[in-house]
Amino acid sequence: MNILFLGDIIGNPGRLCVSKELVNIIVKHDINVVIANGENAAGGIGISPSICDTLLKLGIDVITSGNHIYKKKEIYDYINNEPRLLKPANYPPGTPGNGYYIFSNQNTKGKKVAVINICGRVFIDNFDCPFRSMDEILQTIRSETKIIIVDFHAEVTSEKVAMGWFLDGRVSAVIGTHTHVQTADERILPKGTAYITDVGMVGPRDSVIGVRKELVLERFLKMMPQKFIVASDDNWINGVVIEVDEETGKSNSIQRLNLKVDINDKVI
Repeated sequence: MNILFLGDIIGNPGRLCVSKELVNIIVKHDINVVIANGENAAGGIGISPSICDTLLKLGIDVITSGNHIYKKKEIYDYINNEPRLLKPANYPPGTPGNGYYIFSNQNTKGKKVAVINICGRVFIDNFDCPFRSMDEILQTIRSETKIIIVDFHAEVTSEKVAMGWFLDGRVSAVIGTHTHVQTADERILPKGTAYITDVGMVGPRDSVIGVRKELVLERFLKMMPQKFIVASDDNWINGVVIEVDEETGKSNSIQRLNLKVDINDKVI
């Protein structure tokens, strides 16, 4: 089974990249499952119901998120009714949404696939322990499927690497998100788990992690508040393609994806 994981989709440029190239990527790499982080898909921060609907219609099977999932209040009710949009599972009890999703369809040949969203704690927020949360979720779902993809949305490299080792042999892949900069450390860990510290982003590379660079430079230089606006130039799709053994749930390979995309100025 071939699984495509796309990095954080940044605003309208990121959505346009997906709209233009996702079908081509699916065909080229014989993709069975598409997962993408969408927590910055609405104006560079948060996601709205209409944008989530659009991304799902474009062919994304599951949309993960992170610490910005609740930036748009209209998502509160929506996420309770749309299981394909995930929140980090280690948010405190009672917050809207679900932290994992298990599904099968024609493209998965009837095999169940689990996607888990979890958030790191270092330099982000006071989430529940991601390691203990993963233990609890795996105890619940392990009997349903061996094909398990984890989006670990975290700031610090050491925390992500630690999670990779913690889950090696227990899940199919641990894919890091949040920093928007793709790392070059993709590998298969000794017990069969695919790992990368950060998958990158989908959107404008002529930027500072998706934001107009002049605004970020102004903030660094003067330490004054700035309204961040999504950049628009030099758009790329960052992602990984993971080949997973359908019977064992172990990964055979992980390959980075980097694709330059020429988009126009329309809005989707």
